[in-house]
Amino acid sequence: MITYDPLWDTMKRKGITTYALIKNYSFSRGTLDSLKHNRNISTATLNDLCTILSCKVEEVLVFTPDS
Repeated sequence: MITYDPLWDTMKRKGITTYALIKNYSFSRGTLDSLKHNRNISTATLNDLCTILSCKVEEVLVFTPDS
């Protein structure tokens, strides 16, 4: 299972808010809702997040094997 729990800590550390993602980087509220509820996002969105936050993928998501 993939979760985006690390994203919120990374955003806080980098000083980027969800409001900034919407207003400054044209993220949709739907995309942010998908992230908040650990639903699928595109690799393009993942790339955008890593670029905006200047971070590695591991700072955006974590993979935990299903039991």
